[in-house]
Amino acid sequence: MPAAKKAGPPADKVALYDKLLATIPEIERKGAANLYTSMNGNMYTLLQPNGNLAIRLPEPERKEFVKKYKTSLFEAYGIVMKEYVAVPEDLFKNTKELKKYLALSYSYARTLKAKPTTRKKH
Repeated sequence: MPAAKKAGPPADKVALYDKLLATIPEIERKGAANLYTSMNGNMYTLLQPNGNLAIRLPEPERKEFVKKYKTSLFEAYGIVMKEYVAVPEDLFKNTKELKKYLALSYSYARTLKAKPTTRKKH
């Protein structure tokens, strides 16, 4: 019997995520159950199956974001992801406001050192 395919995020959240990513045409969405964006092996956004969105930001903007939107660092599977902020529901629905943070995250990801791939070669 084939393994059950993991369900991805709710369709409405995927639509919001795609709308946000479309604000920067160079961004390619990856993943299946956990949707994400990455550059040079460094992830900078993550949409979990439960519909929670995380965005990676440099420190000054991260602190400002947490304070301004009364949110916290993103937690996944019991681990706090130190460079990621949890995007509040209301902000996730506001692509116009959220897109500036995506742009900051995209720019930040470009400055990070490339990670070697862990994919096995055939």
